[in-house]
Amino acid sequence: MGWAVVLSSGGFASAADWPQFLGLDRNGISAETGLIETFPPGGPKILWRVPGGIGMSGVALQGELAVTLIQKQERQWIVAFDAATGKERWETDLAPAFENSMGDGPRATPTLVDGVVYAFTGEGILAAVDLKSGDLKWSANVPLDLKTKPSEYGVASSPLVTEKHVIVTAGATQGTLAAFDRKTGKLAWTAGTQTPAGYSSPVLLPLAGVPQIVAFAGRQTIGVEPITGAVLWSYAFETEYSCNTANPIAIDGQLFLSAGENHGCVLLQVPAKPGGEVTEVWSSFDSKSVLRSEWQTAVQVGDYLYGFDNVGSAGPVTHLTCIEARTGKRMWQQLRFGKGNLIAADGKLWCSTMDGELVVVKATPEKYIESGRAVVCGETRQAPALSNGRLYLRDGQEIVCVDVRR
Repeated sequence: MGWAVVLSSGGFASAADWPQFLGLDRNGISAETGLIETFPPGGPKILWRVPGGIGMSGVALQGELAVTLIQKQERQWIVAFDAATGKERWETDLAPAFENSMGDGPRATPTLVDGVVYAFTGEGILAAVDLKSGDLKWSANVPLDLKTKPSEYGVASSPLVTEKHVIVTAGATQGTLAAFDRKTGKLAWTAGTQTPAGYSSPVLLPLAGVPQIVAFAGRQTIGVEPITGAVLWSYAFETEYSCNTANPIAIDGQLFLSAGENHGCVLLQVPAKPGGEVTEVWSSFDSKSVLRSEWQTAVQVGDYLYGFDNVGSAGPVTHLTCIEARTGKRMWQQLRFGKGNLIAADGKLWCSTMDGELVVVKATPEKYIESGRAVVCGETRQAPALSNGRLYLRDGQEIVCVDVRR
């Protein structure tokens, strides 16, 4: 099983599930095969559409249920649907509506482990809800508990669940990371020095031969020991507006970071124990960077990374890009592809665009090869979720399920 489940007692039971942000291992990779190579003339088959409310939360799936966070009726809710039919199973009221200049509603994707949904609302309410019934188990007001303020553009840290803890990027005076007891919601530990939380989600990665929780916060990245939260290392990485958003990626025991706002990317060798040195294997920063991930996490297929290179400071020009992971060499770019998100499965990239398109691209370093493109929803920023041959997307109003089985 993947590194994301090392500490969760096998709580992510099936490889077909997509139980958290970016899938089983939080890396945007699905093991599913037998998926379509291209779309029929009328586009892919839409299995169902349902009203989805306002928000940027992605869809998480486990077993028969699809779960997300939405905003409606001046409140934020966790909602569970039948994954096959879209029929609503339950909904749970979590918090008042969240309003923000960068878009209203919740941002973080829920995490499903051992029959429990862990969710983080737009203003920072962390909650645990029973997956079958929707009954609330506990909730914690993270900014209030840590005496801090929510991120300027809303809380976007999708909860990371380990054997005993639920971990989020907090950006508080007490610590960059905050861990809460899975059963009670009580604060267990904090880690790191004060820095804005940023908009990335913590990840459990195999680095330097040991599991480490990595937080890509607003002005720095830290690696901590998963059980105690002891800080192993830190690395300064500051972009405009403290907008580090993409998830860190483990590449053969090393750490890849990328940010937009005209910043760039770097591959790091990090230590396994406190006091060790962080060294740059290669770096590519500023206006000529090979990959500037604004809010999309790149995916690794084989020896290559595929992602969106955003030009300028939050500018509209974005190129779909392939680079060699160990060297940073750019292999190809599809110029002006447009802003979007992506996952990888069955040798293909499944890209969603802000125009509501689903685009299928062959995952090859040789050149850009597009095999399918169709509009399936409205404007979206979410990465697709994939489970049992069904691909899930949402826009600001609807959740859509697309049949991508061959």
